[in-house]
Amino acid sequence: MPFFRTLSIRAREDELMDDFSMGGDDLREALKHLRRLNKIFAAPGPTLFGVEKLWKEIGCPDELHIMDVGAGSGDVNEKLLRWSDKKGVKLHITLIDMTEEACVEARRLFQNEPRVIVQRADVMDLPDGSADIVTGSQFVHHFDGQQLIDIVSQMLRISRYGVVINDIHRHPVSYTAVWITTRLISRNRYIRHDGPLSVAKGFTGKDWQELKQKLNHHTMSYSWKPLFRYSVVIPNDAVKTLS
Repeated sequence: MPFFRTLSIRAREDELMDDFSMGGDDLREALKHLRRLNKIFAAPGPTLFGVEKLWKEIGCPDELHIMDVGAGSGDVNEKLLRWSDKKGVKLHITLIDMTEEACVEARRLFQNEPRVIVQRADVMDLPDGSADIVTGSQFVHHFDGQQLIDIVSQMLRISRYGVVINDIHRHPVSYTAVWITTRLISRNRYIRHDGPLSVAKGFTGKDWQELKQKLNHHTMSYSWKPLFRYSVVIPNDAVKTLS
């Protein structure tokens, strides 16, 4: 992955993780290293911000089911579990991923956590209203064009109350920081290739505004969060009924 590249528009190259014919030990190692990157760049924060915002909009229920799609190891959800303990919310989390390697890592990470279950599945195959809130952390940047509209629409379909998206701000500072950090902490080909590319495939405020218009979803909101991330909240129609 080149150190210098244009970031004026979203990159369209596929990440190595998008090739499901690969995988194996390299992918399992990459998922472990990705957890380190998530800690360094404060990845869980935007997900928690969005979930808490939507939770308040639906009346602060005592019980909540969250489904994290494209979850990988699902490590960003550890912060949600701590939040639920503080708030006294009975939280259930379902981690969804299409790769067996990710599911194995997630089961290992949460082996002593009965509130978390792991399911290998495709979002397209999940039933309507599968969970109260559907989240995607560093997931939707894998899609562009009509595919992006379709995947977010599917996330809305399987949610009862709405969707929370946590994804990367496409910016020279974040790209440079990720490019350098991936080379300092890892020799893994997935991490070195996909880490910077994920930033190049990330979003700006203009991109979120375009998505909002294409979804025709006027209640969608987005907020910039450290470190160079966005928290996007898309309430479902059921929230309008509650309010």
